[in-house]
Amino acid sequence: MATAVDSYFKISQRGSSVGREVRGGVVTFLTMAYIIVLNPIILAGVPDVDGNFLGGGSEPGSGFATIAACTALVAGALSIAMGAIANFPLAIAAGLGLNAFVAYSVASQMTWADAMGLVVLEGLVILVLVLTGFRKAVFDAVPTQLKTAIAVGIGLFITFIGLVDAGFVRTSGIPAPPVQLGIGNTLSGWPVLVFCITLLVMFALHARKVPGAILIGIVFGTILAGIVQAITDTPGGGGDPTSKGWNLNVPSWPDQVFQTPDFGLLGEFNLLGGFDRVGVVAAFLLVFSLLLADFFDTMGTMTAVGAEAGLNDDEGTPPNAQRILIVDSVAAAAGGAAGVSSNTSYIESAAGVGDGARTGLASIVTGVLFLISTLAAPLVQHIPSEAAVPALVLVGFLMMTQVSGIDWDDVEIALPAFLTIALMPFTYSITVGIGAGFVTYVLLKVVRGKAAELHALMWIVAGLFVIYFGIDPITRWLT
Repeated sequence: MATAVDSYFKISQRGSSVGREVRGGVVTFLTMAYIIVLNPIILAGVPDVDGNFLGGGSEPGSGFATIAACTALVAGALSIAMGAIANFPLAIAAGLGLNAFVAYSVASQMTWADAMGLVVLEGLVILVLVLTGFRKAVFDAVPTQLKTAIAVGIGLFITFIGLVDAGFVRTSGIPAPPVQLGIGNTLSGWPVLVFCITLLVMFALHARKVPGAILIGIVFGTILAGIVQAITDTPGGGGDPTSKGWNLNVPSWPDQVFQTPDFGLLGEFNLLGGFDRVGVVAAFLLVFSLLLADFFDTMGTMTAVGAEAGLNDDEGTPPNAQRILIVDSVAAAAGGAAGVSSNTSYIESAAGVGDGARTGLASIVTGVLFLISTLAAPLVQHIPSEAAVPALVLVGFLMMTQVSGIDWDDVEIALPAFLTIALMPFTYSITVGIGAGFVTYVLLKVVRGKAAELHALMWIVAGLFVIYFGIDPITRWLT
């Protein structure tokens, strides 16, 4: 049995072991588990155009439990599919940013069922682009050094995510500076202390080359958070940037560990209802915005994870790229069909890779844990993010080391690479960074008289990104 598992997932061939894969899968789950709570927070509090809330009810948050259960269910099923079909250490869940766009920009114009119908449609369109080879062809057309810049930019991006989620970096509430250290440029509150200590412990373990440094660090942070909470009784912050409380989950042992999940949102979508509600042009532009974000977020994510794992080929392409893209495309449609917004590949998977994961077995472990969490939602909701997000900072460092692979003396690649790296954390968007890099790369080739060197698909993609960046005035003009 062990030999069959090793052979199927190529565990030994990729220099790993079953123990490392299991450990990496657990780490990825712990760094992603926040989505089970955060996705309902984003989706359950926004009424659609008819004043109804996702999951039923006329009050904000009334569908929280249902959304949480369906979020975990889809994440589990598709992460397992990614591991079994693509054999790649990449986990899947509801996309952050995409869910906010669906809630605030799409559902505000139509019913939730109509909005989820557009998400399903977007996923199906991407699937067609994958099956026809277009999506992978675009990926292959991207210069290798630009792919490296994408990985580095994502490293900085997830570092920023970790620092913000921990309260180490916060919004200042004023135009300049827009962000600051903690509250008023001081580190305040017990949760931030837990984050700092956990991060330093994780750094020390990594420096000592301790196997499982990230997972050990997360477990240590969780125990430390529980001790701190027992002594201080610190409340939750409720998303308030000035709060000294826990960012998302308050560490504690819940009264109830297991509960029967409610999957009532499955199948609650209307495929073409959005076109009836807002018209063909407006609906098309909404689908286009979702599609472009999904299309390039995954390309960047799988490049970064593959690079961190040392799995990419000389062109910067991960193994089984076509299968990865197929599963990811199905995930987008599945998320809409389950009523929890588009699902996509998660860059937090790099945390599991940083702890040793190299194969799809790690993704299967992550998926199984997501499925278990549909029953153990009360337990998952009490693990603080401050204990898990230090992993993102450490992995951000590991991904940043690839910056030496960029020729900074060649302005044609250096400037696009710089924009790609800088704009991902500064705009909180992988897609914006990739888009700026693509457009700039094409522009510099043209102004230096080297347009003939550009792959035809780079022209197409750059043009699409120009439309993407100007989507608001274009929408106003057309509608």
